[in-house]
Amino acid sequence: MKRRWVFVVVLVAVLAAVVIYSVTRKDKTVMLKAKVEAGKFDVIVSTTGELQALNSVDIRGPEGLRDARVHNVKLVDLIPEGSVVKAGDYIASLDKTEATTSLQNMEDQIERDEASLRQTQLDTTMSLRDYRNQIKDLEYALEERQIILDQSKYEPPATIRQSEMNLDKAKRAYEQAKTNYSLRKEQSEAAMLKAEINLKRQYQQRNEIAKVLDQFIVYAPQPGMVIYKKEWGGAKRKVGSQISAWDPVVATLPDLSKMVSKTYVNEIDISKIAVGQEVSIGVDAFPDKHYTGRVTEVANVGEQLPNSDAKVFEVQVLLSESDTTLRPAMTTVTQIRTNSYDNVKYLPLEAVHSNDSMSFVYNVASKVRQIVDLGEANENFIIVNEGVDAGNEVFLTVPVEGEKWEIKGWEIFEKVKQRRIVEEAKKKEDMARMQREQAEREKAMMDSGGGAAAKGGMQKFDMKNLTKEQRDQMQKMMKQSGGATMMQGGAQMQGGGAMRMQTNR
Repeated sequence: MKRRWVFVVVLVAVLAAVVIYSVTRKDKTVMLKAKVEAGKFDVIVSTTGELQALNSVDIRGPEGLRDARVHNVKLVDLIPEGSVVKAGDYIASLDKTEATTSLQNMEDQIERDEASLRQTQLDTTMSLRDYRNQIKDLEYALEERQIILDQSKYEPPATIRQSEMNLDKAKRAYEQAKTNYSLRKEQSEAAMLKAEINLKRQYQQRNEIAKVLDQFIVYAPQPGMVIYKKEWGGAKRKVGSQISAWDPVVATLPDLSKMVSKTYVNEIDISKIAVGQEVSIGVDAFPDKHYTGRVTEVANVGEQLPNSDAKVFEVQVLLSESDTTLRPAMTTVTQIRTNSYDNVKYLPLEAVHSNDSMSFVYNVASKVRQIVDLGEANENFIIVNEGVDAGNEVFLTVPVEGEKWEIKGWEIFEKVKQRRIVEEAKKKEDMARMQREQAEREKAMMDSGGGAAAKGGMQKFDMKNLTKEQRDQMQKMMKQSGGATMMQGGAQMQGGGAMRMQTNR
């Protein structure tokens, strides 16, 4: 009996603990709230990047690989990355196997062609000598026929006629032999000249291969710190890597006095980035140091990084300070200040909730869902133009039965809706205006005779023909559309690879 009562008491205690824990946890969730702040607000886009030298000198391998018909060469030795070298210091060694084989094959071919040329010369000499003997014999035969004709003047007419015919045949044979000799001589001279030219070309190729072989030991062109060359996919060239005839760079010597941070910005934020914006830069290797800089390049066309599905845009930031401790490939934390407001209201991003196209907050005091008009945002906060006042408290999470709270501020919703309609109409109007202006320029070019290249086809869209305001608007639209190709009315605007635009604003 006692054991049964003990079991009941324990069960009641466990159920009470579960209820108390659930109520306590729910209360804690409901109590998460924040105040609407007022003051200075910076719009920051934060990314990670990598340090690179603004200027660098390539340490190049053999320059004549293509002429030597050597397509790929393996790195068999390379000094450690980060080594400080002087001009003329040893950098790397390359595998000579392919080049040595090519040189040996060329020398063997030269020997065969030299023997073939000598044989051709001998055959030509003998052949021409036979032709000359044949011509001499025909010359004697011609004289003999002439003598016979001279002696037959007292013979019957038929005999004389026969002698004349024999003389004519001898003349024609003699002249034909001389013509054949001239043609044979020209033919032989041309064949030998061709063989000699081919042999000279092979001599030149052999000399080029030998010259290239002398460059398989690579030396530093100037003083500096050795940084390994990066392949297209991001991997560094090291021992065992292949260098091609089209890109024989082994390593680089960067100029460490001017550094840039190469970073990639998500397509969602790229419309906020512009050349000249101020940047705060941190380096993971030196957490106590902070640097400043400015955006110098913004890619017009997005790209997809390896192992990533998101589209990003390359952005380069030039550091204002010079620090000899900075090294290429160091990881940077880049904070780009895209905008700044002196006195605005703002609250945490978590406090804003959305329902279709409507944004609202849960007001703690009035227990309503208050519609708000939002402005720009950074990583943690967002500007509130209208709907709440500084000091108001809002919930960061959905309160208990918050879905049932009354919605207030419909006038704000209508105002935001109208503003969006106006903005969309203006965007369409600007696009249509630029298309009209481009069409008018194309028509003017065609009328003036300067559009021959565009006749019967499509003409490339040229941003140089636009005004500064139009270029800025077009660049903003391209960024917002993720660098997509735009085609309208025969004007085409395409981007590919790493095309960038630099703008001075």
